[in-house]
Amino acid sequence: MQTRPEVSTSDTGRSAAPEVPLAPRPASAARRADPRRYFEEVSSTRGATAEAPPVCLYLETTNRCNLLCTTCPRTYEDLEPPADMSWELFTRIVDQVPDIARVVLHGVGEPMMVKDLPRMVKYLKDRGTYVLFNTNGTLLRPKKGRELIEAGLDELRISLDAADAAGFKLVRGRDWFERIVANVRDFVILKRRLGAAHPRLSLWLTGLRETLEQLPDFIRLAADVGVPDVHLQRLVHFPEGQGLARPESSLFERLASEEGAYLQEAQRLAAELGVSFDASGAAEPEASLQRQGEAQPWSLCRRPWSLMYFTAHGRAIPCCIAPFSMRGYESFTLGDASQQSLQEIWNGPGYRQFRTALQSDAPPSACAGCGLRWSL
Repeated sequence: MQTRPEVSTSDTGRSAAPEVPLAPRPASAARRADPRRYFEEVSSTRGATAEAPPVCLYLETTNRCNLLCTTCPRTYEDLEPPADMSWELFTRIVDQVPDIARVVLHGVGEPMMVKDLPRMVKYLKDRGTYVLFNTNGTLLRPKKGRELIEAGLDELRISLDAADAAGFKLVRGRDWFERIVANVRDFVILKRRLGAAHPRLSLWLTGLRETLEQLPDFIRLAADVGVPDVHLQRLVHFPEGQGLARPESSLFERLASEEGAYLQEAQRLAAELGVSFDASGAAEPEASLQRQGEAQPWSLCRRPWSLMYFTAHGRAIPCCIAPFSMRGYESFTLGDASQQSLQEIWNGPGYRQFRTALQSDAPPSACAGCGLRWSL
């Protein structure tokens, strides 16, 4: 685990003069976006230039983490220098999209390591934004949990990835399964004691050949601790593989009959126990593991017209999937929020070229193997 003195907070590198906000969305569209299906705000007719500002922001509040997940690239290489997103960079970005509908406060790192996280949530909630993030749950202690509830967090996703300690250590690199389950159970109790409807909780499991048999028990675990939603996340990996993020562990387009039986049993149990069970792209679990019939499925992606993703240092990249599917940020960096306005980035040369390539026969390398339905 990295210690605090090694960490910097990213700096804007320029004066604090306010940037010109992106052109606001029409009043009728503001806040209308369904937070789970925000990409549907984008027209089916898309060109190199986006006609409207983004509906969603992904803000990597930190690139630090206290786990060593065998499915994550940051376990094996440094993507950028360790940093938390500074308050100055955070406000600089969000203030340029004042009517943003949805903000996701995670990236390649553990958000709950960030001291300013509750403050960031409240800053966004004060303007009516839907706010969520994924956490590994290791730091979900009562004090921090209460702060997030009081800040108004809408949704909290716990990436657990296993139904027992052995499976957890295999995927997430540390023997902390029982600790996290206890944290989640205590947080559910805290919500009930405070009479808090939010944040809505969900447990997430990455679809791996090594752990899919645990899926029915994962549903049982969610019901036991009082979490209403379970999400099956599709594995993302480099073509050559790394750790368990490798082609032979992936279930996408390779679901065997026995593995299909685990899915069916999980769906039956979820219905019986009152647990909502879905998968990547808000799809049915089995559908999320099958490529759609289109010849160019990548061309149907609407992310470059609906969202912007910024690393802890302010680097703009296409989406949260790109770091997991292709090494190095240089080949898909679209701008720098510490040096440019969002208006300059959103319809700048990088984004226009990326959008054009995405709709061609030669998509960006990070997108070529991506199916239409993915995690939200």
